[in-house]
Amino acid sequence: MEARGRTVSAAVQEHLRRLCLHEFPCGIGSWNKSRFLPQTWRSWRELIPREEVVGSPGEETVEDLLGLVCSPHSPWALLEGSSAEDRFLRQLAIQNPRMLKDTFFYSYFRSLQVVDKQVSLVDKDLLKFSKLEELVLSANQIKEIDAANLPPTLKVLELYGNSISSMECLCVRPPAGLQHLGLGHNKLLGPSQSLYVTARHWPNLMSLDLGFNALTDLQSVVGSLSSLRRLRLLVLQGNPLALVPYYRGFTIDSLAGLCALDDVTVSPSEKHQFRGLSRSGDFLAHEAQFVVTIGSVTGVLDTSVLDPEPGPQGPFITYSYYVTYDFVEDEEGEGSEYVEGVLAEIVKPSPSVEQLGDKIPEEVIPKEVIPEEVIPEEVIPKEVISEEVIPEEVIPEEAKDPVESVPTTTSQSAEMEESLASGGSTPLPTSAEELAKLRPRIDLQLCPSPGTVLFSTVRKPWADVIQCNYEMQHRLRDLVPLKAFLLAGTTVTVVEEKILSWPVVPPLVDSPLSTKKGKGEKDKKQKEKGKKGKDGNNKAAAKGEKETAKEWKGSKKKRELPKELRQDPPILRVLGSGRVLLEPLLMGEPLVSTVCNFGVIRTMESDRLTFFRESKNKKAKKAGETRKSKPKFSAVSVYDSDYQPEPLTVEVQIQLNQCRSAGEALRMLAA
Repeated sequence: MEARGRTVSAAVQEHLRRLCLHEFPCGIGSWNKSRFLPQTWRSWRELIPREEVVGSPGEETVEDLLGLVCSPHSPWALLEGSSAEDRFLRQLAIQNPRMLKDTFFYSYFRSLQVVDKQVSLVDKDLLKFSKLEELVLSANQIKEIDAANLPPTLKVLELYGNSISSMECLCVRPPAGLQHLGLGHNKLLGPSQSLYVTARHWPNLMSLDLGFNALTDLQSVVGSLSSLRRLRLLVLQGNPLALVPYYRGFTIDSLAGLCALDDVTVSPSEKHQFRGLSRSGDFLAHEAQFVVTIGSVTGVLDTSVLDPEPGPQGPFITYSYYVTYDFVEDEEGEGSEYVEGVLAEIVKPSPSVEQLGDKIPEEVIPKEVIPEEVIPEEVIPKEVISEEVIPEEVIPEEAKDPVESVPTTTSQSAEMEESLASGGSTPLPTSAEELAKLRPRIDLQLCPSPGTVLFSTVRKPWADVIQCNYEMQHRLRDLVPLKAFLLAGTTVTVVEEKILSWPVVPPLVDSPLSTKKGKGEKDKKQKEKGKKGKDGNNKAAAKGEKETAKEWKGSKKKRELPKELRQDPPILRVLGSGRVLLEPLLMGEPLVSTVCNFGVIRTMESDRLTFFRESKNKKAKKAGETRKSKPKFSAVSVYDSDYQPEPLTVEVQIQLNQCRSAGEALRMLAA
């Protein structure tokens, strides 16, 4: 069997050979040879008395042989799904095998289906099939067809799933009586294709399928199709031109005799709604419009409950969460715009988990250093910090490192904090390993695919249900890459952003200066003998001042933290990521709505800590705490027994704008 470069006639001969028309139980052989003896031998046998058995007892009857072919349990039965022509040929090979000659085959076949046979050439031997009306050559490797080799009797020609890039080769000498032409899922591209779908080449065409190609100029294609007076069935979906909002209405109004468009019946009401739209075709914008909506996010792990209380020297940690998705970048159009004033962002990934290149200026490195918090082991239960918090299928391999970009030891962290507190600079790395640790990192999932832009929702604090309320409209004029993007789909990612803040000027813990402690202690003691009472009053006042300062730190100071804190670069972590399929938008569906499920990343321990924190914040008085202590513990016990982890989910909708009437299309044009 030839692997490549096969012709149609060679594929037909191979198919006939596999039918085994000359082998048992078909054809002529020892199982039925007495029925096909020469005529002279038969006349001699007629002299034998009738009571004698005619024929060999080892031969099979015609009925038995047909049973072997037709029975589904027979090893000689045809495969399931075989055509009616194949079954007829097998039966004919038993009843009258002498008819099976080349001349019979060429005159017998009215339909040939050569599907997925790696055919690349339509040869002239196909003209020998004098009565051929249907030719199906789908799922092959055909790039061009010499129309002169097509039988003139053809009425149906299907070439789906090949590599045909132009219809020009079909229009040299096309079959004049062709009624259906199927060219879907090929590579037809360019405005010149509209020149080859006119009545000049296909005067009797009633059905045309050009779906899932790369045709972009709707007005030009439909203008040429209007010359096909007998055209009743048309398929154009899957082409970039079908993504414009007025596609269906403009096509229906331009082709008055059309009965079905994209396998959907054209109703009289549709014709009425889009009446007159074809006259405004030159003014309609060649652009597609999408609206992306991101709703609520649930099942987010509250990482803040795992962090200890910040000390006077920090770090003060804040968390925020947002959702990103990528969308195709339009080089011709006006890009994307916000809908109803909802803010959206184009994300540039910040230093995070995945390493970047080796070349980083040394003067930047000290500023990128992120000290590691010293967290006592007793603060975080082992169950909370186990691997169950972030499952492997949710968090990629690159994101399984510690949250901090630069891991350091406890002593190194203390030295760093001491240096920052004293206003000194951080020492530069002295080895290649230390330099590698200090490089900023970026998660690959936070980088858009080539030709796309990464969009994100507004950053929101943690909540059991985070309402994103995000909506953005995308207008795109470059429709060919848009089709490729829809076939590939978009990636939706849930991101946690962690920011560490440090005091610009560290607070003073001890009010007396250490330098004055060692000066004249004896003199001070003598002077203080007579002023003990006065000094006692001063100490009490100092204590009061310290307590007041602490209270100020705990209340008023918090509101002034952003003005007096230095923020480190954000640390990003991917909580979940997945692909949303957008191919239904190419197939005529106006909306893709889904809930992305990234699995469970929360645990009982983390939810328990969150529950305690929330219940503590709701207490108004200490007296109320005592009264509500019993219900609190009972609620926790019920919480433990009925605990069911909630998966991380995101609601996503992507809508393709479509006009429902001519008036709507014209209003869109005016806008």
